[in-house]
Amino acid sequence: MTYRITPPSQLEQLKRFTTVVVDSGDFTEIARSTPRDATTNPSLVLSAVRRPACAPLLHETVRAQPKASVEELADALLVRFGTEILKMVPGRVSTEVDARLSFDSGAIVARAHRLMGLYQAAGVARERVLIKIAATWEGIAAARHLERDGVRTNLTLLFGFTQAVACADAGVQLISPFVGRIYDWAKANAGPAWVEADHTGVNDPGVQSVTRIHRYFKQHGIRTEVMGASFRNLGQIRALAGCDLLTISPELLAALESCRAPLPRVLDGSDAHGSAGDETQVAVRHDEAGFRFALNEDAMATQKLAEGIRGFVRDARALDALIHAARA
Repeated sequence: MTYRITPPSQLEQLKRFTTVVVDSGDFTEIARSTPRDATTNPSLVLSAVRRPACAPLLHETVRAQPKASVEELADALLVRFGTEILKMVPGRVSTEVDARLSFDSGAIVARAHRLMGLYQAAGVARERVLIKIAATWEGIAAARHLERDGVRTNLTLLFGFTQAVACADAGVQLISPFVGRIYDWAKANAGPAWVEADHTGVNDPGVQSVTRIHRYFKQHGIRTEVMGASFRNLGQIRALAGCDLLTISPELLAALESCRAPLPRVLDGSDAHGSAGDETQVAVRHDEAGFRFALNEDAMATQKLAEGIRGFVRDARALDALIHAARA
């Protein structure tokens, strides 16, 4: 009798050298993906709460706190989603501070502590929660303070090398550089000159950005975890196989699960001390003026950071409107 051995899926292969994180606010989707961690953001939570399976959480949260402000209810709802997600993943969940606070360090710190307080009241250990903050100068300063307080952070909307180095200097737990949005900007900026075949895989500008950050962190022994995010296609994920973590949408996770072609490891830190692509000579100023100037010099990072904050603010306001309607 001949037995045929089914090769492992690309998702199974990826999990051998990269921590797979699901990028979703819908806990019904997360249950099918079997990731270690999960990340959410205002847009994902807004999308999830509009679905029949998740909508009851909104009404239950509002009914449980009839005298709470909309702001307080929004935080309570985010934590309710987070606690449901943590029932389905063995690791951590990332919960985002209101993007409207992105330029106020003190307010970010206060909101982060409130979110952690809600999690602890729900019986969730603080090591299972990452507080997600936009990687503005103020957000990074707040993260430095929070890390010293024992609150672990995930710095998001990260598009530039300057942001990554500042986060490392602040001692943040994890950064989420956005692959797909960097790719989007480069393609739009190139216009008719863009040739798709020349910008795939390791030549994708978003992939190159994360690869540079990953190499720099390994060269310098930086403990901050690098989690590639915002993927547009499987090629971007495959080209970052070996990154510390990758947060992937349920749709792309399903596509990886259905593919059984070999998936080699691309990033492994073996070139961390090599001369090729060496980043050890990069001059980095760690003060506010240096950060703001370097970020200003990076048109892509400047534009995408501002655009990302505006998008999250828009969705936070839409979530507020749903809470208002649920209270009526």
